Amino acid sequence: MPASTLLSGGVRDHDGFMAEVGVLLVDDQAPFREAARAVLERVKGFELVAEADSGEQAVEMVGQADPDLVLMDINMGGISGIEAARLITRAHPHVLVILLSTYLVEDLPPDVRTSGAAAYLHKEDLSGRVLRRLWDEGGDPQFQRPQPDHST
Repeated sequence: MPASTLLSGGVRDHDGFMAEVGVLLVDDQAPFREAARAVLERVKGFELVAEADSGEQAVEMVGQADPDLVLMDINMGGISGIEAARLITRAHPHVLVILLSTYLVEDLPPDVRTSGAAAYLHKEDLSGRVLRRLWDEGGDPQFQRPQPDHST
């Protein structure tokens, strides 16, 4: 039996106790990572396990840090958060990816909804309450999340 199993609403260790939700934080702007880190520190049950400042690093860090949740900016140098979400969810389907940016929902790039991400969150709306709700619900039910095309 694995040491932990991903369940909706939390991660349970092999004894059935609630464990921390491991979070990978990905943003190319250090001030936003610092603000997001402060939010995560105040949310019971969430633990920052790694940080990355590019999509490429995010893809690599998921394999190393084994997070349950990835909070990732859309616009970064190199591969975008959208492409990184596609790669992460394809290789690690148990990982929940929430994309972040300053776009209004109606202005999101069209490929956001086919990236495999479970939700989109405006950076100004990142809070402990919203994060807990998105985790407990397995993403945003209003966010269309078709499975990524695995043929490419």
